[in-house]
Amino acid sequence: MSRTPHIILPALLCSVTPFVDANTLPDESSIEQITVEASPTANKLPVGTFDSPISNLEYDPRVDLQSRNMAEAQADVTIRGGIFENTGFRVGSATLLDPQSGHYFAEIPIAPQMLSGPAVLTGADNALYGMNSSVGTVSFGWKPIITGGSVSLGTGTNDFNLQSIHAAKNTQLDSLANYTLGFEGEYSHSQSDGTIDNGDHDFSRASARLQLVSEHSQTDLFYGSQDKFFGWPNLYTPFGVNETEDLETRLWMLNHKQNYAENSNFEVSAYYRTHDDHYIYSRENPSAFEAFHKSEIKSLALSGRHAQSDALAINYSAQFIDDSIESTTLENNFTSRKYYKLSILPEYTIALKNEQLTFRLGAAYDDTNRDDAKVSAIGDITLNTQNSDGTAHTLYLSYAQASQVAGYTAIGGSDSGGLFRSNYNLERETTSNLELGLLLEEQSWQLNSAIFYRKDNNLTDWTFNFDSTSARFANPVDIDTAGVEFLATKHFDSAKLIASYTYLHKSENYGAADIDASFYALNFPDHRLTLGAVYNPTDILEFRIDNEWRTQHKNALRNGHDNALFTQLTLKITPPQLSNLFITLAADNLWDESFEEIPGTPGRGEQYTLSATYSW
Repeated sequence: MSRTPHIILPALLCSVTPFVDANTLPDESSIEQITVEASPTANKLPVGTFDSPISNLEYDPRVDLQSRNMAEAQADVTIRGGIFENTGFRVGSATLLDPQSGHYFAEIPIAPQMLSGPAVLTGADNALYGMNSSVGTVSFGWKPIITGGSVSLGTGTNDFNLQSIHAAKNTQLDSLANYTLGFEGEYSHSQSDGTIDNGDHDFSRASARLQLVSEHSQTDLFYGSQDKFFGWPNLYTPFGVNETEDLETRLWMLNHKQNYAENSNFEVSAYYRTHDDHYIYSRENPSAFEAFHKSEIKSLALSGRHAQSDALAINYSAQFIDDSIESTTLENNFTSRKYYKLSILPEYTIALKNEQLTFRLGAAYDDTNRDDAKVSAIGDITLNTQNSDGTAHTLYLSYAQASQVAGYTAIGGSDSGGLFRSNYNLERETTSNLELGLLLEEQSWQLNSAIFYRKDNNLTDWTFNFDSTSARFANPVDIDTAGVEFLATKHFDSAKLIASYTYLHKSENYGAADIDASFYALNFPDHRLTLGAVYNPTDILEFRIDNEWRTQHKNALRNGHDNALFTQLTLKITPPQLSNLFITLAADNLWDESFEEIPGTPGRGEQYTLSATYSW
């Protein structure tokens, strides 16, 4: 089965995941094509800080990003109506896990200039490549280093300021024929008083990597450091206090990709990650309550595809994670765990006239040293039609099972006192996903559609009851989720339009009568529309706009209305006298929408910025 057309698909799709292979090592031009095309949003940079791997996902129709302060401060990334702990973040072949809570999965101290993606994996691909993420995985790859760089300065409302510098250099090695050595480094910093009172932030990130590239391989050695302080009223509690978090994340990663034979490749990833969290309940009275957590994670992962012939191939993935945590709030000695996963997905392709019919059927094995093991089935059928005029149609049907275990905050803290009440009886969560999808790719437009039905059993949710208003409880829930997704893009001579619609319906069973509200599992949009556009009226001006409208499922904890409209608008000016300089005027939350993305937590306010970037 030829993978070449599938490299382009993530650029166009929100859910045709059976073909997405984020780890295939294409040539440099293919990698750049992913970088240019893969964003289903018009804007690629945030307004209130420097960009991160999750920036602008709030306008991505494939995911729902629920933020505290802003996405780059503390972001809960959900996929298809799941919760934040159902979503994994994968770099290379490895999922970046945090043992304390999924709130910190997205703390990734890597400059986005170094990464391709994001590719959003669901269904069979998530079951194959994901690790402890039962609904979806946001997957990134390492880009080849290209000589160049940029420096940016920004200012804006709410005393916002930004500084960022990025530089990269590669050189041909005389001592090793056909090998190129590259170095890339980046430093970014931003701070502001925040879009609402006591919503200030102070962020900094430094990242660097060495890269050795040949015709068939790429090896990356990376180190990243990220420090973040931010505040927000009702950050996690419902008591009207001004809370703060101080986060420090460090990441070492070694990654090697290798092509061999025809249509065969593998990728090995190893990382060491530490994450420190200092939480203060009341910034006016820090001694009232504060918590300290320090997690340490080590991991080794392998994934690849081995082609036996033109018709038969084996897709595979394996990962081992060893984590531990020191915490002032975990009480039952549940402070370390080892995770194991192995997935094998054989693939058989039948070549027809201008079509390929592909069958994949396999399984995944998940286990830890503290939980029961689980074997999960994975399979899909795909009909891919390539027409002589370059258009393509793809129809697929997939069924995939996946599983995961609960984080330490849910299972390792006190079950009788404090704000967050753990549950020592939580079992392994299991998910079954059935979906049917259709992609139409024409000369100037694409339409991707999918309908899916997912059953989550023993999903860990945080719940609330009115008889105990000072506590949130970790409780298992069985939820059936049905959904429909559409994403369309249309290209014109000087413009591009992006539109999407998603519908979700849930049926839940907590098995208990004393649950009045859900913080996460039932915090989802019934209907969601996005509309984005990129318009270049001249070589000097470029307009980018993203809009999101939603009707959120009713929640007893939400203050205010259940409808929301968010808009991000950017004007980029490139003076003809200075072709390497551009000036950007940007606005986020243009209508000052106050919608609570997380029930009980205030929404963000307006932000306007002015920045200048010089590149070389």
